[in-house]
Amino acid sequence: MKMKTLAKTLAVVLSLGVAGAASADVLDQIKERGTLVCGTLGTSEPFSFQDPSTRQVIGYEVDLCQEVADHLGAKLEIKMISVAARIPELAAGGVDVVAANLGWSPDRAKQIDYSYSDYVSPQKILIRRSDAETLKTPADLSGKRVSAVNGSSSEAGAKRLIPDVTTVTFKDPPTAFLALQQKKVSGFVGSELMLLKFKQQSEDTAVKLDIIPKALFTEPWGLGVRKGETALLKQVNDTLAGLEKSGKGEKIFEKWFGKDTNFYTKREFKFEEIKG
Repeated sequence: MKMKTLAKTLAVVLSLGVAGAASADVLDQIKERGTLVCGTLGTSEPFSFQDPSTRQVIGYEVDLCQEVADHLGAKLEIKMISVAARIPELAAGGVDVVAANLGWSPDRAKQIDYSYSDYVSPQKILIRRSDAETLKTPADLSGKRVSAVNGSSSEAGAKRLIPDVTTVTFKDPPTAFLALQQKKVSGFVGSELMLLKFKQQSEDTAVKLDIIPKALFTEPWGLGVRKGETALLKQVNDTLAGLEKSGKGEKIFEKWFGKDTNFYTKREFKFEEIKG
């Protein structure tokens, strides 16, 4: 009996120890290992994508992760993840922060904590140019099939805002784009800048594409951290606030979205708290 009691006590102690380790402050873990692990897509130019010459993942969101790592005095480790894996990877501790086209929504905000907004994205619909006379607004896709990336806010927005739409989801943007070109769907829902890239690519193909001017919806993006990790969240927000104040945030934006890029856009947002 004593042995059984001792075994039970030991099991409880061990379980508490494991739980304590699992719930340790993520900021302390980053400082201890000297590395910030940032989860990003690696397939979404110019936010995060592989440089063709070096195969390294680069982009706007990668630069922001680097700024956070520098602020913490840590090295940056990039981990490529899928859209559907963003929140599960974060919850499981596979990454410390997520910078992966992470649009804010009330449902997601219940699962993770968001940093200040780091981008504001109009979500639009890409269509075949041959359909432009009949598909002039998002509402014209009612009752039709549209492609989107699985688990994305674009998919959820299409379901919510287009009556009787059928969403056909894919693991990444290139396959969702291919479905549109192969006429498997009537539209492809995604961020305006991502769709602009595919529109440009289509000019060299037989199936040319256009973007419906009216946005389906607009969403702020932010860096995601695990729920309740207030110390890390503060450091991420301090980084973004510092970039905004110094003007470096504007320079990073110009690097990827300026006049000399294929994604020229005016910066009409600031790094500030997301007000849902």
